[in-house]
Amino acid sequence: MAIGASSVETVEDRAASAGGHTQPPQLRRRLGRADLRAVPEARRALRELLRHWGGPGRSDIAELLTSELVTNALVHTDRDAVLTATVGPGGLRVEVRDFMARLPRPRATNADDATNGRGLLLVQTLADTWGVRAHGVGKAVWFELDADAA
Repeated sequence: MAIGASSVETVEDRAASAGGHTQPPQLRRRLGRADLRAVPEARRALRELLRHWGGPGRSDIAELLTSELVTNALVHTDRDAVLTATVGPGGLRVEVRDFMARLPRPRATNADDATNGRGLLLVQTLADTWGVRAHGVGKAVWFELDADAA
């Protein structure tokens, strides 16, 4: 696979590898530097993870917001990134970690720029919670969605 290691683990797979203890299903994918092919591939992998998750439209929102975070990490940094999505009892958490210290910020869109500048505004508007967490090297931009929220 061109964009790096990928996995979607089922509850049973993780339980077997953890000695029988059930852990939440998780997607973890390394995203190659500036490889925008990773965006639709990340959406497909997330769709598979969320096949039986959430109320109507929740997985569509998760795919959209994941696309935005992945795209931002690949377009606005010059390094690899890591996507992690975890389905837990309270909902879904998606995190995209990159290795650049510069913090993202939502910005007002320009009417002349129909395709740029809306990513974090979408995340801010549609996610139940979201934020940015500093790492030793870089940051993680994340969002959470409740499974059944309207």
